[in-house]
Amino acid sequence: MKTDANNANLLRRKDAATPRGVGVMAPFFVARAENSELWDVEGRRYIDFAGGIAVLNTGHRHPKVVAAMKAQLDAFTHSAYQVVPYEGYIALAERLNQLTPGKFPKKTTFFSTGAEAVENAVKIARAATGRSGIIAFTGAFHGRTMMGMALTGKVVPYKVGFGPFPAEVYHVPFPTMLHGVTVEDSLRAIQQLFKADVDPKRVAAIILEPVQGEGGFYVAPPELMRGLRRVCDEHGILLIADEIQTGFARTGKWFAMDHHDVAPDLMTTAKSLAGGVPLSAVTGRAEVMDAPAPGGLGGTYAGNPLAIAAAHAVLDVIEEEGLVKRAQQLGEQMRGRLEALRSRVPRIAEVRGLGAMLAVELCQPGGHTPDPDFTKAVQTRALERGLVLLTCGVYANVLRFLFPLTIPEPLFNEGLSLLEEALTV
Repeated sequence: MKTDANNANLLRRKDAATPRGVGVMAPFFVARAENSELWDVEGRRYIDFAGGIAVLNTGHRHPKVVAAMKAQLDAFTHSAYQVVPYEGYIALAERLNQLTPGKFPKKTTFFSTGAEAVENAVKIARAATGRSGIIAFTGAFHGRTMMGMALTGKVVPYKVGFGPFPAEVYHVPFPTMLHGVTVEDSLRAIQQLFKADVDPKRVAAIILEPVQGEGGFYVAPPELMRGLRRVCDEHGILLIADEIQTGFARTGKWFAMDHHDVAPDLMTTAKSLAGGVPLSAVTGRAEVMDAPAPGGLGGTYAGNPLAIAAAHAVLDVIEEEGLVKRAQQLGEQMRGRLEALRSRVPRIAEVRGLGAMLAVELCQPGGHTPDPDFTKAVQTRALERGLVLLTCGVYANVLRFLFPLTIPEPLFNEGLSLLEEALTV
């Protein structure tokens, strides 16, 4: 492999060799990483408040995850589970069946990406119900595959130029109190769908993120979940919780659905499940999961042995290091710092989230008009100071924070100070 330890040269090579459709935020290239820090090819250090887009709840290169993968490398790296199965896959399915919300028999199957998990959850729901319609929410993000894009409720940049999308996908507003959308509005919109667009007997599932990710970290209120559960039970519709970004201690619970008193029928997980190794899962009611015929689910790399080994280590680390509780503590600490800034930063319209899945929405002072320019400027200033941040939201006016839950306290405080500087300069 040709090496070039210069960010400018690598940027030129990137532009020449890779398509512009893969958007890249940072103008530098990572050389190494450890826990909550990374270093570029020129040796500059950055504090990581992005976590590989919610993939690194247990940090970069956690020693136990690395050790588990090394041990698996010495055994075997691939057999294709559908050809020659292995115990690790079964044991991980058993663990997720126990950990995920819902006191009923469950089964789990594995894939490689979050989008694959969503696609297969839709397949399972359709097979189990004999129906085809799917209801999703505005602001949702469910992946970049064709079905994923159809379900996603944000046009730019995800859907521009890629249609037509799969049919029988319907969107209703997600509750966003800051912008005047209530739970009642959302539930009323579903009833309107049933009157004007689709017979509820043709709807297989309703899918939502308990906390919207790309949509802006809006938290689904308990009243919404209860209302959706009632609608689903009344009409024989399955409820799918997309926990790809919210899972594995991020929200101060194992899963965001643990904050609610209702359970989904199907749940998708990925991202932090395997600490940076591609792995996703669909977990759900046993009788629902068994609906597809043999051969209807799977994939060549689905449930790869290295990823399975990493995931077992991730679950161990979350338990042993008390990361569920730590997410609560880190979130409270960050929320306090951000709320204290509101008097100095009038563009802070709202601080929201669950646990350590927090965001700040930035609007024009004195109102709720989104301010994406200021948001981008804060992100740029933070990066210049050595802090990696992500933005999100339908209007690109939300800063979201996805630091590893293993971040050392001094480093976390340093990151918060850099964020404060970027917001107040």
